[in-house]
Amino acid sequence: MLATWAKSNTFLMYFYSLRGRLHQTWIVPRFGFQYFLPFAREGINKHIEEAILSADRLGVKVLSLAALNKNEALNGGGTLFVDKHPNLRVRIVHGNTLTAAVILNEIEEDVKEVFLTGATSKLGRAIALYLSTRRVKVLMLTISTERFQKIQKETPAEFQKYLVQVTKYQEAKNCKTWIVGKRITPREQSWAPPGTHYHQFVVPPILPLRRDCTYGDLAAMRLPDDVQGLGYCEYTMERGVVHACHAGGLVHSLEGWTHHEVGPIDVDRIDLVWRAALKHGLKPVSTLKPKKM
Repeated sequence: MLATWAKSNTFLMYFYSLRGRLHQTWIVPRFGFQYFLPFAREGINKHIEEAILSADRLGVKVLSLAALNKNEALNGGGTLFVDKHPNLRVRIVHGNTLTAAVILNEIEEDVKEVFLTGATSKLGRAIALYLSTRRVKVLMLTISTERFQKIQKETPAEFQKYLVQVTKYQEAKNCKTWIVGKRITPREQSWAPPGTHYHQFVVPPILPLRRDCTYGDLAAMRLPDDVQGLGYCEYTMERGVVHACHAGGLVHSLEGWTHHEVGPIDVDRIDLVWRAALKHGLKPVSTLKPKKM
């Protein structure tokens, strides 16, 4: 760890081909905990910036930030690089629009109330706004009334009543659909009623401690059948399955979109990105019945 911290540069780990396009995974030589060390952020961003500029020189069309490289506290979900280099030809993508779409697609159509933790994060905000316009009541767990009200005001006035601030897990004791965006303790899990399903976008995933509840996997999609040269498994997933944000960058490339996907998620594009992913042969891997969007 100390050696990579001191000497290593971003390097190529693996690659695959799809429809005449080469897709590579480049590794930033840092461990997860280092992203949360204030004094390490500048160095990490320097590695990411150098990779972006190298990709731009090589003629890369899309660079997907992935994992903690798109952390809001680190670089504003990629906004830092786009603002600093306004003439980039390579498109910078955080991929979280498709992540939100995958999570929303897992929710059964008859659900009328959900409990959301990590409610004011990038993904939490998008999920809450999307569900509110579908007249689903969202119990948003946050102690910050200011951040809650800021999000609430983003949805049209007729839907604002569907966003409700809660400050304790106990307030979700009758809600059977939990969307977990931050780590929760065994005691916090205990407030969910029997039969609850935990959807999640927290890394690492929460521990499945309740035998009377069910747990979803992290948002992911299966790559199209015509992918070639895939010689690795991503994280703990099976061969051919990638995180939804990875798939989001792939869709950006296949569609030939020319905008950057950085900063806050554009809620109006969630359905568009979902349909584009399905059109190109990516498949949801959830065991739940998918919902049409």
